[in-house]
Amino acid sequence: MFGLELMILLAIAVAAYMAWNIGANDVANAMGTSVGSGALTLRNAIIIAAVFEFCGAFFAGDAVTDTVRKGVLVISEEEMASLSRELQYGFIAAMLAAALWITVATRYGLPVSTTHSIVGGIIGFGLFIDPGLVDFQKVGQIALSWVISPLLGGVLAYVTFMVIRMTIMEAEDPIQRSRWMAPILAFPTFFVLGLALQYKALKFLLPSAWLPAKNCAANLSFTDAVVECLPIQSLQIALLLATLANLALYLLLRKHEFKEKGYAGVEHIFVWLQIITACYVAFAHGANDRSNAIGPMAAVWQVYQAGVLSPEAEVPLWLVLLGSVGIVIGIATWGHRVMKTIGEKITHITPTRGFAAQFAAATTVLLFSMPFLAVPISTTHTLVGSVVGVGLARGTSSVDFSVFGKIAASWVASIPAAGIGAILLYLIFGLDETRFVVSVSLILSVIMWILYQSIRSGPKIEIGGAQ
Repeated sequence: MFGLELMILLAIAVAAYMAWNIGANDVANAMGTSVGSGALTLRNAIIIAAVFEFCGAFFAGDAVTDTVRKGVLVISEEEMASLSRELQYGFIAAMLAAALWITVATRYGLPVSTTHSIVGGIIGFGLFIDPGLVDFQKVGQIALSWVISPLLGGVLAYVTFMVIRMTIMEAEDPIQRSRWMAPILAFPTFFVLGLALQYKALKFLLPSAWLPAKNCAANLSFTDAVVECLPIQSLQIALLLATLANLALYLLLRKHEFKEKGYAGVEHIFVWLQIITACYVAFAHGANDRSNAIGPMAAVWQVYQAGVLSPEAEVPLWLVLLGSVGIVIGIATWGHRVMKTIGEKITHITPTRGFAAQFAAATTVLLFSMPFLAVPISTTHTLVGSVVGVGLARGTSSVDFSVFGKIAASWVASIPAAGIGAILLYLIFGLDETRFVVSVSLILSVIMWILYQSIRSGPKIEIGGAQ
C-alpha cells in the first residue's frame, strides 16, 4: 500500500534514533569521570566528546560491516539468501527494540551496553525465526563478560590508584615527587593509548598486514595464538609514541610552576592525563560503536538494493554521516544524564581517581580485543567496574552500592529486554509493509514527542544514591 521506499525511509529513521541513543548513553564512557572530577565542565565535555566521537565515527569507522553483529547468529550464505526478507524485518525490529530499551535506561541515568542491547535484539528475532540460528556459546561469552570486564577493570583501577597514592600523594613533597614520578606512571598510559589507537580506532585505516587477522587464533592453543597474533609492529609504534609523549611530559613538568600546592597541584597534573585519555576513549568509541547503529541498517539497505543479504555489507557514505551526526546529537541533548551517574553517583571522583578508572577501562578493553582472547566485553561495564574499583580504594563506604546494583540489574536486563522487544515488534510487523509503516510511524511519533517534552522540561535524574 505505502511502498517499499517509505518502509526504507522509516528504517533509516530507526537507525538515526539508535545512533542518537548511542550518543546519549555511551558518551559517559568517555566523559563521565572527567565531568565528575571537575577536569572538564559539562559544556566542554559535550563539545570535546562531540568532536572526537564524530571524528572517530566518520573517519575511522569500517567501510564494510558484518551483517550479523558479534556473530550471535550462525547463518550460511544460502540461508541468508532464503531468509533475506525475514532478516530485513528482523534487523529493523532489533534496532528499534534496542533503541527503546536504551532510551528507558538513559532516562534514569543507567549506563548500559549499546552493543549488548543490539545483540539482544538480534538474538530475540533469531530465536523466533529459528532457534538453531543462535550461537549459544557466543551468548554465553557475552553473559560471562558481565562479570569479567567490571571485575578486571575494578582490580586494575584499584591497583593504579593505590600506586599513585603511595608513590606521589603520600610523599613529603607531592609536587616535587610528581615531577619525575608522574611521567613514569604515565608511560604505560601512553603505551596503551598508542596501541589502542591503532588496534581499536584506526584499524580500518592501517594496511591489512599491519595488524593480525581476526581469525589468526583459530584452532590454536592459547600459547600458540599469542605467538601468532602478537602485533609486533603495533607494539613497536606504541612504544615509540609512549617514549616521545613521556619525554614531553617530563620536560613540561620539570619547568612547570604550579599555582596549586600539595595535593591540588598533583591533581592538576592528572587533569591533563585524564583529558587525553577521555579524548582517546571518545574517538575509539565513535569508530567502534557507530556500527551498532548503522550495521543493521547497512544489512537492511543491502536487501533493499540487491534483494539478498550477504555476510558483509558496504556502508554507504550517507549512512556513515547519519550515524556520526546522530551520535553527536545524542551527546548534546541527553548525554548529561549518564555522565552524572558515572561521574557523581557511584563514588566521589577526583582527577587521579578518574585517570585511574579510564586507564583501567582502556587497558581492559584493549586486552580482551586481542585476537588471542577475542572475548566480547562492554566498555560501559568495564568503566563502571573501574569507577567502583577506585571508590573501594577509599573503603566500601565510599561506594554507593545501591546505585551500582541498579546499574548491574540493567546490564542483565539488556539482552532479554531488547530480545523480547524485537520479537514483539517482529510479530507486529508481520512481514507486511503496511503494518510496518503504520506501527513504526506511530512508535517513532510517540517517542519523539516524549523525548521532546523530556528534553524541554529537563527533569532531574532520580535513581537513588548520594548526590
